[in-house]
Amino acid sequence: MSVEVVLRAVAAFAECPTWDTADGTLLWVDMNRSEVHRLCPRDGTDTVLRFEQPVAAAKPRAGGLVLSMRDGVSVLESDGSLRSLTDWSEEGVRGNDAGVDGRGRLWVGTMAGPSAPGWLGRVSLQGETHRALSGTRLSNGIAWSPDGRRMYFVDTPTCRIDVLDYDLSTGEASNPRPFAELTGTSGVPDGLCVDADGGVWVALFRGGAVRRYTPRGMLDQEIRFPAALTTACGFGGADLTDLYVTTARRALEHDEPLAGSVFVVPGAGQGMAPTAFAG
Repeated sequence: MSVEVVLRAVAAFAECPTWDTADGTLLWVDMNRSEVHRLCPRDGTDTVLRFEQPVAAAKPRAGGLVLSMRDGVSVLESDGSLRSLTDWSEEGVRGNDAGVDGRGRLWVGTMAGPSAPGWLGRVSLQGETHRALSGTRLSNGIAWSPDGRRMYFVDTPTCRIDVLDYDLSTGEASNPRPFAELTGTSGVPDGLCVDADGGVWVALFRGGAVRRYTPRGMLDQEIRFPAALTTACGFGGADLTDLYVTTARRALEHDEPLAGSVFVVPGAGQGMAPTAFAG
């Protein structure tokens, strides 16, 4: 498979590539620079929204966006105003990756603080938070199987992808268990996505690669990138067959000209249309 640079950027920590089917653009964030980007692959334009605190994930919402930020979850309204749904700044954790299930529910993972364990849970439009997992350290990679019956999740320090049983009708997640072990590999698991065949694609931070695992958790393929800090991946494009991959340069150990860029692998597989946050 060919790897192409879709945007030559110098992002400190690009994350969370999410296709917005409403206008055919790619949402991505430069987390440490508190930026949300909207990239139009057709003409290469990349517009930027800047905020007052780091943004770890941006997901489509009717009339705006929903953001997982350092201090909580906020919604960006169509008029440009920002409304806070949750505030965990006093809790000692930090917001990190996010995902939206097939019914439009938002799930957010947090990064543990010095004396506060992280957690994984869903957040409603009214700001109600239901925690499904506690004691996590660095939440990443939240996605679902095509039928919505499996939820995949990465707590990066465990060096594995976990899977949970998921009830799409109620939004309940249960029975967490290992899906794929990545110990002994180059890099650690970061962001992930799932294709229409149920394959799980995961970015290997410090590994310069994205791997695909079959629905049974077997390694299927690996794509290498000219940037060691691959952070996340997501399908997009007109037919949802292009795999977009974000990279970082903030923790780079050696100079890499393309670190911090956004890449694309055309025709990598068949993705699924993301669901917008509906509360």
